[in-house]
Amino acid sequence: MRIAVWNTAFLGDSLLTLPLVRVLKAAWPSAEMDFYVRKGLASLYAAQPELAHVYTCDKRGAHKGFLAMLNQGREIAARRYDIWVDAHLSLRSSMMAWASRAPVRAGYSESCLSRLVFTVRTSRRFREFQEIERLLLLARALGVPNRFTDDPSLTWPELHLPAKAVSQAEELLGQLRPGCAVGLHPGSVWPTKRWLPEGFAYVLRRALQEGANVILLAGPGEEGISRQVAEIAGADAKTAGFLNLSGKTSLPVLAAVLARLDCYVTNDSGAMHLAWAQHTPVTAIFGPTVKELGFWPRGEESSVIETDADCRPCGLHGHKACPKGHFQCMRSIDPEKVWQDVLSKLLKRSKNTQHKSDSLASAFARNGMLQKEF
Repeated sequence: MRIAVWNTAFLGDSLLTLPLVRVLKAAWPSAEMDFYVRKGLASLYAAQPELAHVYTCDKRGAHKGFLAMLNQGREIAARRYDIWVDAHLSLRSSMMAWASRAPVRAGYSESCLSRLVFTVRTSRRFREFQEIERLLLLARALGVPNRFTDDPSLTWPELHLPAKAVSQAEELLGQLRPGCAVGLHPGSVWPTKRWLPEGFAYVLRRALQEGANVILLAGPGEEGISRQVAEIAGADAKTAGFLNLSGKTSLPVLAAVLARLDCYVTNDSGAMHLAWAQHTPVTAIFGPTVKELGFWPRGEESSVIETDADCRPCGLHGHKACPKGHFQCMRSIDPEKVWQDVLSKLLKRSKNTQHKSDSLASAFARNGMLQKEF
């Protein structure tokens, strides 16, 4: 049997699809499974044990335009899938499902051309479930037993990274001094999802003052934001404990770096999902989006910092500019509140690993929290 799962949306969307992939593989262990993702993401899943192949869709390049879509459809049909699972609501996705000629094609009833394309349909039930559970509805529609879809060991997006990426990350972090490490990622695809650079700079300074290492991270095109944060904080290559990896890592290496952090401060972004999926403590800053949309970081060590602005949420993804013009959802977030959340995670992590630093312990004492935590 051959199964294909298609989700060519953003990084976070593909990562949240991993539980669906894992559940399908557990239900049909002998099946050969392929994963279709957005261009630039394939390397992240190269070592994923459930997958036989990872293919990409270059929407703005090689696969742009109707003729290119037809050619990709022919390539997909030639692979002769038995089951096609469309996890992405778009016209292109529906067309690729139809082009696959798979006898069984599962998708959401809200998708374009749903009744014409899919042999198995389910409602997405957006307001009832979080995103992982919404995706698992596709497995249920295919008849996968509850013992798989309800198994917590399968429904976590367990990511397996290439060994080379892991070793490269360890080499990069080997430049740091001993002690805990905080990651800062001030970027996001959507401008209104970005917390103010001054806020990230404040956390950067406080972390360095307390003896923690700080790693500044950014994806392609986000280097300018990171540079601004570093300049405001007064941190550069000569600053002890500071490492700027902005734009200097591949996606798998970025993921491997995130797995080795003691806390990760991030906007609502794809990289946020890379961190919590690997059980890294996350302090996520939500502005135009809210947890109820279903894309928040999971895990006991994940937290969301947000305000009560009555205009939230203003959209599923955010906007290029604040629709109201005031951007209060981000401007009103207190940097000290963010830092205190980070600090609590660092102390908990250092307590659990029995490597508590004197500087962090004194920071807790100053805030009247030492007795409570230890």
